[in-house]
Formats: sequence, structure tokens, C-alpha cells
Amino acid sequence: MAERSITLDTPDPLPGRMGAKDLLLSLRPSQWTKNAIVLAALFFAFWDLRHPRAFDWRDLADVLLAAALFCVVSSGVYLVNDIADIRTDRAHPIRRRRPIAAGRVPVPAAAVTALALLAGAGFASGLLPPEFRLAVAGYIGLQLAYTFAFKRLAFVDIIVIAVGFVLRAIAGALAIHVYLSPWLLLCAFLLALFLALCKRRHEKAVVADLEPEDRRPGLESYDRQVMDIMIAVVSGATVVAYAMYTLSPETVAKFNTAALGFTIPFVVFGIFRYLDLVYRHRKGSRPEQILLTDLPTMLNVVFYAVSVVVIFLLTR
Repeated sequence: MAERSITLDTPDPLPGRMGAKDLLLSLRPSQWTKNAIVLAALFFAFWDLRHPRAFDWRDLADVLLAAALFCVVSSGVYLVNDIADIRTDRAHPIRRRRPIAAGRVPVPAAAVTALALLAGAGFASGLLPPEFRLAVAGYIGLQLAYTFAFKRLAFVDIIVIAVGFVLRAIAGALAIHVYLSPWLLLCAFLLALFLALCKRRHEKAVVADLEPEDRRPGLESYDRQVMDIMIAVVSGATVVAYAMYTLSPETVAKFNTAALGFTIPFVVFGIFRYLDLVYRHRKGSRPEQILLTDLPTMLNVVFYAVSVVVIFLLTR
């Protein structure tokens, strides 16, 4: 049975006076949670028994600054993206509510804010190691290329999104000069790719009734059945990659335990729960919202984090 498209009746966007709240909403603070991956390097480096690292407040301050800078950069990129997509956003049943698409934040004001955020973050990144500044510059360049070119190329767009998550994780390691396992980077890439595919699938259903010129560039090249196969492949690859990471000789030597394998069921449950939300509840357009509002997902993340900490504590 074919799935019905998802539509929402919303009034046509009308211009209005810009307020501080509208400008703040256009920065998408709810999506700042994605930058938590910047903190991963410090967390795993602290428990590395091969290279013992005493807790250092300077490392914590540096990695928090790095995460904050990526929040600023991502908000600047979101503004640029919303300006570039203003026409298609106004035709979209959900994104038409965004402040820029709705006319509540004028394009000139959004452009000036975006420039200030990107320039300010670039300048402030000089407080951290030069390698971190290069990572920030690379991330900004990649996101701008995505906005103006790569988003029009099916499959390339979701790969670029996933690479962006990997760059965040690498930047966190560069900020404090620590080593981050390639296995973790692979897991981050696959998980981000999984979420991006689910988001594209949801969007394909949302805009099914719109004219082709009112849809996201490149979305026409996606086929829902092909995306279903890709989601199945990537979700399985994510679980396998995480399992191989937890049980690899490098990880066992690093943390002096193979007990991280006991956390695999949490990853499996998380993937299964997200697939249930995507296919049965027709969600998936905003992964960060699911992370903050879906109770089973939140509990699973908490139990996973507690389990990892307990395992690490028992090996000390």
C-alpha cells in the first residue's frame, strides 16, 4: 500500500516586524545539540589507559569553547541556507513557518547576522590550536558548498551532511590535541548518514503534493523504495561498525576491557526505535527534536551513557 503524503494546512507567510525572538529562532538553537559530538574526544581521552590523562580544567574549557564556536558557526550557516532556500521554504508545509520564510526576519538582517556569526567564530577560533581553526574553516567551506551546490546532487548531499558530523568530532580532538579512534569517526559518519536518509525520506513524503519547482533541489532524484533499502543497509552497517569498535583489539587495549560490547543492545534499540518513529509514526524530519522529546529515546541515551561510565569506572 502506498503511503499517503503528509501535509499541513498553514497560512501563507506574511511579513511582519522582526523581533529578537524571531531572530533567535532563525538561529535554530534546538539544533545545537548536534554539536555535542565535539565533546566526544575529551570524554574518551579521559578514560584512555594507554595514555593516562588527568582531568584538566583547561581541556574542558577548550573543548566547551570549541563546541560553542560550532554552535555559532552552524547558526550562521542555517541563516545562509534559509536565505538561499527562501522560495522553496515558502512552499513547504512545515518550513514555511521559519522566521525568514515567513517574512518575520528580513533577508538583509539575516545576511548581516550570518556574516557576523561566521566572521566572529572564525576570529574566536584563534584562541584554540591552529589545527582547530583549519577544521572550522573547512567546516564552513563544506557547508557553504552544500548550500549552493551539493544539496542539488542526490546522495552527495547526505554524504556531505555526514562528513560535517565527522569534522565536528575531529575538531573536538584537535582543540585539545588528543587521538580519536577511526572507528568512532566511522560510527559517527554512519549514524549521521542514517539520520540524513531518514530525514530525506520524510521530506519526500511531505512535499509529494508540491510542484517540482517548489521542492528542494535534488529531492526529485530520490526514490522512496531505494531510500528504504539504503536506510536498511546503513542502519545495519552502523550497528556492525559500533560492535566492531567496542570489541576491536585497539579499543580493548585502550580501555582495558571488552565490556563495552554490553552497550551494543542500546545502540540496536536506538536504531530500532528511530526506524519505528520514521515508518510507523511518520517522523524523522528533526532528529534533534526526537532526541529531546521522545521518552524511550531519551531513556535509552541515559542508560547507554551510564553504562559506559560504569564500565570505565570498573576498569580503573
